[in-house]
Amino acid sequence: QVQLVESGGGLVQAGGSLRLSCAASGRTFSSNAMGWFRQAPGKEREFVAGISYLGRNTYYADSVKGRFTISRDNAKNTLYLQMNSLKPEDTAVYYCAASVRGNIQTMAGGYDYWGQGTQVTVSS
Repeated sequence: QVQLVESGGGLVQAGGSLRLSCAASGRTFSSNAMGWFRQAPGKEREFVAGISYLGRNTYYADSVKGRFTISRDNAKNTLYLQMNSLKPEDTAVYYCAASVRGNIQTMAGGYDYWGQGTQVTVSS
C-alpha cells in the first residue's frame, strides 16, 4: 500500500507560480513511477506529467510543457510539481498518483494509488 498526500494548492493570479508537493508513505517510494493528473469541473481527469522511479525520465502533456516541471526526492519520499506561468485554464484539482511499475505511465489506468487532490485556482 502507498498513501499519498498532496499540498501546495491555492489561489494565484495568471502568470504566477505554485509548487505542489506529494508526500508518500508505505511501500518503497523509490520503486514507483509517479505522476500528476488534474481534473477541472465537468471534464475528465487528464495526465499532466510523469516521472520514472529514479527520476531520470520525465514526460509532460503538451499543454504544460515548458511551464511545469515534475521532480522527486526519493530520500524524502516526496514528489513535486513546479508550476510557472500559470493560466486560468490550469484551474483544476491536482492529484498525484503512484504506479507499481517503474517506467512512466501516461494513462490513469497505469496508476495504482491516488492522493485526495489539491485545488489550484488561477484567476485572470
